[in-house]
Amino acid sequence: MQFIEALKLRSKLLFLFILITVGLIVVGFMGAININAMKKNVDSLYFGSLVPVTELNTIMQEYHGSLASSIYMAKNAEISPSQTYATIENSLKHIDAIWKSYQSHFKRDDELQYVEYVDAEMKKTHEYFQRVLKAIESKISLKYLSIAALESHISHIHSILEKLINYEVEVAKYERKAFLDKYNSSMAEVGIILVCIIIAILLISYSVFRSIQNDQTKLEIATKKLKRANKRLENVSYTDALTSLHNRRYFNFIYERELKRAKRNHNYITFMMLDIDFFKQYNDTYGHIEGDFALKSVAKVLKDTLKRPSDFVFRLGGEEFGILLADTDELNSAKLAQRICDKVREREIKHETSNVHEFVTISIGVVCCVADDALDEDILISHADKKLYEAKQSGRNRFVISSNVSEASIKKSGELIA
Repeated sequence: MQFIEALKLRSKLLFLFILITVGLIVVGFMGAININAMKKNVDSLYFGSLVPVTELNTIMQEYHGSLASSIYMAKNAEISPSQTYATIENSLKHIDAIWKSYQSHFKRDDELQYVEYVDAEMKKTHEYFQRVLKAIESKISLKYLSIAALESHISHIHSILEKLINYEVEVAKYERKAFLDKYNSSMAEVGIILVCIIIAILLISYSVFRSIQNDQTKLEIATKKLKRANKRLENVSYTDALTSLHNRRYFNFIYERELKRAKRNHNYITFMMLDIDFFKQYNDTYGHIEGDFALKSVAKVLKDTLKRPSDFVFRLGGEEFGILLADTDELNSAKLAQRICDKVREREIKHETSNVHEFVTISIGVVCCVADDALDEDILISHADKKLYEAKQSGRNRFVISSNVSEASIKKSGELIA
């Protein structure tokens, strides 16, 4: 068992495969040997007994049928001498052919002597019928033929053949019994061998599989740890460390995917670009620590406001944020933009150096349209950037939205009341 423990996973599987294969080969080999032995017994039973009995019965029918009947009919002048001659000659040839076939089968030593005796008696009987044929050739009428002599020959050969048939039947019974005994013995041997092999395979397989299971458990634990580590790395690579929002790298991936989906289904797609008004002055006045707090506060507003699975929020860099919405029309996009502006201002983050409001505010550029195949990837971003610029130029603390990406002049604006 220490040898099995030392094997690697692939080697263990190979070892198990070889073991099972060898076991099946052994079982198959033993089964083939026993089946072949049973085949020989079947051959001996059916071809050594059944076929000979059939042949002997056919010979008896020839004697009683064709030979005896043709002579009776010839004696009563029911058939012509030529017909009688042909019938007797054909029957004798048929009997000789069948008898040779019978003699060609396997014969035991105790059977050979009686077969030779039957052969001699059949020749005597055939000599009788040969004399009948010569009488027909000599134009001698068969009406003077002795029926008693005919019946004596037929009865004698019938009795001899009947004894031989009874012997073959007894041999068949004996062979059947021997066959069944051999069959039962063979099946018992195969069963015992098979059970032993199966038990051995099960025991060894259990040990192998337990070792494999241990390796698999260790592998699963290592895989789970690796997945968690990869997930953490993936989150780090796609997450902004300060705000915990998605970063620019993740934006590039999601933006392309959602734009393709919107094009495919001809759905609305909205992109918002926003930043904090006068953020440089805020940093200069309150310091970077407070600046980071302002960024995180805006990020929290965005996360609390946009909670649908199809809403994506990104920190694109510095004080600039991005929002990507799917299946949101122009009216709802405008409402969301207004709400975001309100929520940021309502946090009441002091901003004394702002020329817009006493608290921190944001400006948003919004583009909302139905995506089609003509919509270029850069159009939404460039138009959102233009709308953001317009929002700043028109006083900040507001959003500007465009519903036609091909005409920057078509727009709607909303201005917040301080």
